[in-house]
Amino acid sequence: MIIFRKQHRVLVQGITGKQGSFWAEKMIGAGTRVVAGVNPKRAGDIAVGVPVFGTAQRAMAETPFDVAVMFISPALAKHAALDAIEAGAKLLVILTEHIPLHDVMMIHAVARLNGTRVLGPNTAGLVTPGEGFVGIMPGHNDRIFQPGAIGVISRSGSLGTLVSLNLTRAGLGQSAFIGIGGDPMLGTTSRDALEALDRDPRTEAIVLVGEIGGAMEEDAALHAAGMSKPVVAFIAGRASPPGRKMGHAGAIVGASGGSYAGKREALERAGVTVVDTPAQIPDAVRQRWTRRMLQAASH
Repeated sequence: MIIFRKQHRVLVQGITGKQGSFWAEKMIGAGTRVVAGVNPKRAGDIAVGVPVFGTAQRAMAETPFDVAVMFISPALAKHAALDAIEAGAKLLVILTEHIPLHDVMMIHAVARLNGTRVLGPNTAGLVTPGEGFVGIMPGHNDRIFQPGAIGVISRSGSLGTLVSLNLTRAGLGQSAFIGIGGDPMLGTTSRDALEALDRDPRTEAIVLVGEIGGAMEEDAALHAAGMSKPVVAFIAGRASPPGRKMGHAGAIVGASGGSYAGKREALERAGVTVVDTPAQIPDAVRQRWTRRMLQAASH
């Protein structure tokens, strides 16, 4: 489970906090089925119209959910994540950044053992326009997100928002937005998200927003090489010097790889159109999409 659907039931961990209550309300307003929240000190209360439980496991017993989203501080993130995983969450959306690396390693290990898909840490979440969203993306804003056929994958929430805005302004709506997160150890990679959108019958073209550092874009290119759906990519960090950390924890370029040039070369070799600026994405998508439809018609 990577793409959010309206039938998915959502648990909000930290629902009574300022951010948790604000975004839970926005999610509900956009159509998301928020069924419960968690705060160990407020069990038995009602927040934004849903019951609050002391643990995710207690919530699952009384109000079953599919997705858990965490508005939890770094120090408490491991405990909350393990609670949701052991409760049986199919998908865990970890918005929190700066979680200790040892805690992140344990979360991923336990998630694998329990069959829970992890999105993040340090993700902005998921959006399916017209159905709802999970996280802190402006999925409630129809000037940014509109239903359509373009899937968007991004390591950055802000860049993902900009790309979606540009697509919407160009009349190209989105089938789904997947924010994989900016941390170096992610539960869902660019390739995982690309494979999910490749399988998705509602998605006809894909935009991949990457960053320097790591090898996720190169790995995604291996799958893109065998795809029939057109893929357009933008890689942030073109002017960043090697060896310097730029923004996201995962955006570190070393001597062994992760450079802008290396990512661009791998993607272009796989048949992906790589643009220089986010503003060029809508035209590139339209050109690739039109070319594909003409090729299909000729056959």
